[in-house]
Amino acid sequence: MFVNIAGYRFVDLPDRDSLRNPIREKCFGLGLKGTVLLSHNGINFFLAGNEGEIDDFVSFLEEDDRFQGIPLQISHSDYQPFRRMLVRLKKEIISLGMDEIKPAETPGNFIEPNEFKRWLDEEREVIILDTRNDYELRVGTFQNAIDLDIKSFREFPEAIKKLEQDKSTPVVMFCTGGIRCEKASIVMENQGWKNVQQIKGGVLGYFKETGGAHWNGDCFVFDQRVSLDKNLREASHEMCFKCREPLSPDEMESEKYVLEGYCPYCYARNSEPAATLPA
Repeated sequence: MFVNIAGYRFVDLPDRDSLRNPIREKCFGLGLKGTVLLSHNGINFFLAGNEGEIDDFVSFLEEDDRFQGIPLQISHSDYQPFRRMLVRLKKEIISLGMDEIKPAETPGNFIEPNEFKRWLDEEREVIILDTRNDYELRVGTFQNAIDLDIKSFREFPEAIKKLEQDKSTPVVMFCTGGIRCEKASIVMENQGWKNVQQIKGGVLGYFKETGGAHWNGDCFVFDQRVSLDKNLREASHEMCFKCREPLSPDEMESEKYVLEGYCPYCYARNSEPAATLPA
């Protein structure tokens, strides 16, 4: 059984470059696989290993006061869902392309998962905003959530400008683990939205605390598992070998799907030469 953890923190890291080798050596020494991203404004990581290895890494990370108590999203798998171990230096730990958006200086407002569930149970007036990419929404999302139809988080600021709802209406936004919402909430407030909150722990935190009430489908994740169900176990989606789109069981039954060949989305995008895609 592998323990999978995801965590992040926006914090000033002027010593970013010198952090890379110690973290890399620790991860390789423990036999972990996954990715650690380091920028001057924070850390973001997705790692998997056995329980002892993960505990050892977290203890090592918390030797630095800046990384103590990072909230972790934890799930389990029967296999190692990452192919390799990478520690990368990045300009941003989640790419938006707006240097003025600094969550470490302007933290957003959070709503607890069970509180948000209560809002939904009571059918309160609220804008439910999905900040994720279009292919993630196809795997699953909240009932009545707004789909911004974006292919990259960098498109979020422009997509928000097209919303026609009253900007005084409460907004609850969400993403997989919360990191995108940290920046998205600042973007919305800068555009005049008055009451913006984000689900604490993202979708995975909501699943853990509520069992996934009011959610339709599964949750896309960025590893070989492709998706998790409401019990935080691997669901039934697969990834297209060619275009990397997540595929449902029904889509894998399509005549336009060939294992390690192509899928219905390859057809839609005409991403393969006509000779290689049968009519």
